[in-house]
Amino acid sequence: MDQQGSGQQLQDHAAYLAGTHDFQGDIERLTGSDLVGTILETVILATGMRFSGVARVTADRWVACRTVDEVDFGLNSGDEIEIGSTFCQTVRDTSEMVIFGDVDTDPDYKHHPIAVAFGIVSYVSVPIFRGDGSFFGTLCAIDTVPKEVKTPRLLGMFKMFADLIGRTLETEERLEAQELLTEHDRRLAQIQEEFVAILGHDLRNPVAALQSGVRLLGKEPLSERGNLLLSLMRASLHRMHELVDNMMLHAKSRLGGGITISPQPNAPLGDALAHVVEEIRMAAPERQIELDLDLGTALACDPARVAQAVSNLVSNAVEHGAPESPITVTARPVGEEITIAVANSGEAIPEESRRALFQPFRRGSDQDNSGLGLGLHIAAAIARAHGGGLGVDCDSGITTFTLTLPATPPA
Repeated sequence: MDQQGSGQQLQDHAAYLAGTHDFQGDIERLTGSDLVGTILETVILATGMRFSGVARVTADRWVACRTVDEVDFGLNSGDEIEIGSTFCQTVRDTSEMVIFGDVDTDPDYKHHPIAVAFGIVSYVSVPIFRGDGSFFGTLCAIDTVPKEVKTPRLLGMFKMFADLIGRTLETEERLEAQELLTEHDRRLAQIQEEFVAILGHDLRNPVAALQSGVRLLGKEPLSERGNLLLSLMRASLHRMHELVDNMMLHAKSRLGGGITISPQPNAPLGDALAHVVEEIRMAAPERQIELDLDLGTALACDPARVAQAVSNLVSNAVEHGAPESPITVTARPVGEEITIAVANSGEAIPEESRRALFQPFRRGSDQDNSGLGLGLHIAAAIARAHGGGLGVDCDSGITTFTLTLPATPPA
């Protein structure tokens, strides 16, 4: 049956069940609300009327969103009837309720064609407004026999229930909007992390090729200026390599649920630490880096990951420490643990900055420094993956980062 004047096919309960209804969202909000269900049942109990429902009403549409039908009108969620065959058009136009308890004695609606066509004898239709004042639809109650509905108590109840439904709709719509925004942000963050992972992967090969080229150049006879340029290139490449590694590890940990490690029994940690310290010495020959290792106990760990953490800490000391003072790297067994400390002289880290120091993309109070702010975050995450931790202490002009690892990491 076509809707009058529009040529649009009326929709029904089947369209709602198929998820294709024009008012699908409104219907789902109301059918999913326990409060609205309770209100419709209460209307029936309080008035004795055998049909109650909430309808979505526009300038040219009337759609049942939720009903309690004990008189068998045959209206279910999603069913639509011509707007001209309802009293709700008047409610929408006037913003006033339509109410009569016995159509045969009511001076305004006696012999009304809508009441005659549907056999309506008693009727209540109350406007529902959203919180912003816009018209949504109506709260209706209908019966085919007379009912005493024009009492102040029942009128007050209908108005209160219509107001509650309007507020419920507004709350549900806000929650849905917030959920959509949250899902959008989550998806955007995932896309960003996937991009970072791909970018890091694609950068690895050219960085590795440049490192090989620099190593080969280092074996050639060069002028004093050539050696200086080579030193600068070596430092930049070391920084690039470190940034790519941190970027890749962060993206993998975010996409995969955290940093994973591969512990080795009797891990060659000393060799791994000596190697990364030597790399940084070559990249920053102007800085004095002292290495003092005393790993007298067998240690099960992921040496590559621990070395990456220490590399981040030493690079951080090179960048922020006093240039004229040495950087010390020490490793000692303490009970059932190994502590690796990286210390440098320089300006103390402010207390307010320490609280966020190990969060990703934080770069301390110096806004001019370079990097992504991932180094300390990655180091702390690697320590946690081993069942250990990373702390910082500033005392007497010395800043010390201490990495603590259990001799045997958790499975």
